[in-house]
Amino acid sequence: MDNFKAVYKILSQLEKDMDKPEPDIDKINNEVLCVSETRWLRYIEMMSDVGYIKGARIVRDITGDVNCDCSEMRITLKGLEYLQENAIMRKIYNAARGIKEVTPGL
Repeated sequence: MDNFKAVYKILSQLEKDMDKPEPDIDKINNEVLCVSETRWLRYIEMMSDVGYIKGARIVRDITGDVNCDCSEMRITLKGLEYLQENAIMRKIYNAARGIKEVTPGL
């Protein structure tokens, strides 16, 4: 799966889960997104680093294994802005594609 699609799906699900006490991680885990667990953890870490999410606790134990406690993971205002900007860009892209399809020579 494309990296940005995976990030968008994770943020979209977190937005849907805002009314729930805990996010439904089973809908956005690495298996659902068809990525490795390592890549998924890196997505979570990167989104936390840039401020799109908060509450995810990534822990590296003494053996080097990495685990994530996502029970308190939430989307932030910055994450909501990311979703909105991408939705607007998708609408512009679809409109432009539609114009190209009906206009010969473009």
